[in-house]
Amino acid sequence: MILDLTMPLDERTPVFPGDPKQELKSVATIKKNGWNEKRVSFNSHFGTHIDAPYHMIEGGKKLTDFPIESFIGKACVIDVRGQEEIFAPLEKFSSCDIVFFLTGHVKKAHSPDYFSGNPVIGEKMAKELITHQVRIVGLDSFTPDNAPYDIHKLLFKHDIRIVENLVNLEKLAGKTFLCHNLPLKIQDADGAPCRVIATLS
Repeated sequence: MILDLTMPLDERTPVFPGDPKQELKSVATIKKNGWNEKRVSFNSHFGTHIDAPYHMIEGGKKLTDFPIESFIGKACVIDVRGQEEIFAPLEKFSSCDIVFFLTGHVKKAHSPDYFSGNPVIGEKMAKELITHQVRIVGLDSFTPDNAPYDIHKLLFKHDIRIVENLVNLEKLAGKTFLCHNLPLKIQDADGAPCRVIATLS
């Protein structure tokens, strides 16, 4: 079974407060030009995307500094719905390179409440992720923490990348699977939209 964990990109995709609104505009049509084509414009942290350490760490690794195979690995989804500060022991998932947290917050994606009241990863959970040498952390929300983004920075200092705005995690709660997190190949990227695919045997 293959599941797409990627948020669709369209005019309704939520944009982080202060960022410019996305543009997905038709610039050619079959009737007029003989083909269909769109022009797309959005920031690097839009939709389902992956953050590199360079996003918040001066001199931190950029996405292109990581080998492509490091974006692929054994993943798990941990159900933390109802938790304001996320914590879950990782012993059961100690073999996972990638840890995703199911918070349920993405259900608010198209409402004004999406960018408030979000669950956050606390320092205890962050240290657990670091101890288990997790390579990628993700969740179905727009951020694992809020300003001043200390958890972002703590994870980044250990070269842990962060995937935000995941969808469909409820279908994978408690499961392990092969996961591909493939960002756009933007040179020197601090982050980039990515396609996240889960493959279950």
